[in-house]
Amino acid sequence: MNFSETGLAIRNARIVTADAVFSGSMAVSAGLISDVASNGLHGEDWQGDFLLPGLVELHTDNLEKHLMPRPKVAWPVMPAILAHDAQIAAAGITTVLDAISVGDIDPDSIRMQSLLPCVEGLRVAAKGGFLLAEHLLHMRLELAEPNLLSMFTPFIRDERLKLVSLMDHTPGQRQWTDLSHYRVYVTGKRGWSEQKVDQMLGLLRERQERHVAENRQQVVQLCQQQTHPIPLASHDDTTAEHVHEGVAEGISISEFPTSLLAAQTARQQGLSIVMGAPNRVRGGSHSGNVSASELARHDLLDILSSDYVPASLLQAAFMLQQDGYSLPRAVATISRAPAQALDLHDRGAITPGLRADFIRVRMLQDIPVVMGVWRAGQQIA
Repeated sequence: MNFSETGLAIRNARIVTADAVFSGSMAVSAGLISDVASNGLHGEDWQGDFLLPGLVELHTDNLEKHLMPRPKVAWPVMPAILAHDAQIAAAGITTVLDAISVGDIDPDSIRMQSLLPCVEGLRVAAKGGFLLAEHLLHMRLELAEPNLLSMFTPFIRDERLKLVSLMDHTPGQRQWTDLSHYRVYVTGKRGWSEQKVDQMLGLLRERQERHVAENRQQVVQLCQQQTHPIPLASHDDTTAEHVHEGVAEGISISEFPTSLLAAQTARQQGLSIVMGAPNRVRGGSHSGNVSASELARHDLLDILSSDYVPASLLQAAFMLQQDGYSLPRAVATISRAPAQALDLHDRGAITPGLRADFIRVRMLQDIPVVMGVWRAGQQIA
């Protein structure tokens, strides 16, 4: 998008700031929020609709659903990117870190063929002004991948790279501690037969033993050696030992801890804790792990991620009020908190001087509905 320096004014909106909700007005100038007040007679009348910060998404693999809309059906990359972007913007997400997989536990996965085309396609689409949301990169590194370093190294200095997560999806631990849940997942989503599952279990455990430890050490060193060290996230921590290992490596974000103990340890160690918005909307984890709601009730949830359902982000945040969160705190989990965790200090809140990324939300019974989306002061959805 080509963002111009146009101004606008809004009145009679229910504004959600970092610490309050009030009826008021907001003015935008040159793509920035220029004024926020508890009154105001000029501007477009929002008729009491909510005015929230644009949502910040740090981990979504939604693009993969467009790349492979059905099992073993590959879709062209650029149309998939554009459809993904439209869905992201419609959900109220103005900044998105596309979680691009580097390596996979399945050597035949579409992820193995889509890495380079996706990264390049996102660059071309953004440069041409075709993307509505701002797209940044989150590299999801599958540590058991034999060729991980050669696949990842070309992207280490990409200015869009804002987060690297360390993943080990080997069945029998972390996300897939319960192998019965793993079998249901791969036979359904990947179309594996039970015979293939049995064959793959041995192969995947062998790959873990051979590659995970060495890959993890080298990736951590590589990210920390950069002029501006790349934030690191652990993934699916299950035990206290998992968390302590990450802390020793300089990890600052714990993504999707699978147990209450892991989340408690992450809090004690000062890590930002991310949980899946679909987990909160559904009322539990599809992998049989700890629920987002339970962690929220224990004050152990800082950031929500839409993961595989973009529209879940806003809905889950409003549902956090049922877990004891005030609305400003709930909204912060999908805006200010992820922005700060990624060192994106120019956005994420309705505050004068910040980028004018904001959304209009109207309630349909207890469901928040996105009625409009603005990025840098220009409407994109």
